[in-house]
Amino acid sequence: MADLFSVEGRVVCVTGASSGLGRQAALTLARRGAKVIAIARREAELADLAREGGEAIHPIAADLSRRNGLSYLAHQAAQVFGAPDILINAAGVNTRQPAGQVDDEAWDLTLALNLSAPFFLAQALVPSMQAKGWGRIVNFASLQSCRAFPAGIAYGASKGGVAQLTRAMAEAWSGSGITANAIGPGFFRTELTARVFADPALAARNAAQTCIGRNGEPEDLEGPLLFLCSEASSYVTGQILMVDGGFTAK
Repeated sequence: MADLFSVEGRVVCVTGASSGLGRQAALTLARRGAKVIAIARREAELADLAREGGEAIHPIAADLSRRNGLSYLAHQAAQVFGAPDILINAAGVNTRQPAGQVDDEAWDLTLALNLSAPFFLAQALVPSMQAKGWGRIVNFASLQSCRAFPAGIAYGASKGGVAQLTRAMAEAWSGSGITANAIGPGFFRTELTARVFADPALAARNAAQTCIGRNGEPEDLEGPLLFLCSEASSYVTGQILMVDGGFTAK
């Protein structure tokens, strides 16, 4: 059974790896024998991650919102441990602007980072996965992939897009041995949700909305992530796995 969930020896590219759930994903896979290319914009935080993860984690600082650099970034990622077997698209931004206040810059940044980067980075990495006949793409969806939240119109549009992007990736590439799925996290304490957890009453209301009765902890991500990155999920593709304590079930 351990072999079924193994990522030993796999090469993994993780975006958004400097903080939050991307950081958790990088450490989870590195600690289980994968070689991880950790991509994010902030060099100091990436350096901290690399120190914690040791030789299994190689950092690359890059701005994923710049689409014209993604092809070269994929090339860089393949030079370290070899062509990636697994791509985890965890980078994201939430500008939290009410609908009437959304400006061009915030809208374009949100769509570029949350939706365009996952596709174009995958597009650049898929040929090497196809050549091996094996690959895993794990996108990060959201509660807002299927729910509307206040001041979330740009973020919600991007994450709704991620849900459909995941299905379309599966349709395009799963015939070549590449599965494409998404994790939809509930409320985890990260930089992206700092405003939520800064309000204890709001955090408590969110916890009460779940079936389990609490908000997420980083280790809650580990099992679902290993499932989607391993042989255990070989017949699962085009799916959004909500890791939300049952928030969307109520």
